[in-house]
Amino acid sequence: MFMGQYEHTIDPKGRLMIPVKFREYLNDGAVVTKGFEQNLMVLSTSAFDSTTKRIEELSVTQHAARLLQRQIFGFAQQVTLDKLGRILIPSFLRDTANLKDAVIVVGMSSFFEVWSPEQWKLQMNELQNPEADEQRYAAFNLPIG
Repeated sequence: MFMGQYEHTIDPKGRLMIPVKFREYLNDGAVVTKGFEQNLMVLSTSAFDSTTKRIEELSVTQHAARLLQRQIFGFAQQVTLDKLGRILIPSFLRDTANLKDAVIVVGMSSFFEVWSPEQWKLQMNELQNPEADEQRYAAFNLPIG
């Protein structure tokens, strides 16, 4: 499971060092794609395959379904870890998420996200609002324990 936050860097060639705790989940490779905010999502190959099957069940006649397909598949790139535990993030994806050198890697259970520090700071500000949280999460009825 991908959990936690890590500060990392992307080198000038576009290589991102994957946190050691995440690497075991990427033995069969990974897929990097555009996230739903100004970030990237990294999924194991099996998680991407599972997501693909669910998206393929959507009707192509629905506009929102086509947008989702473009969002996920139009930006998707297969990647593999090198011997040092890095993946190469293509320049068009780095540009999409405004990634320069410093990045924040955030575990999201079955995938992880890659954020620019500036965008992550905005996200953190949104997560620091208890009044908004109460309304935002009420419908989830999420029991703990």
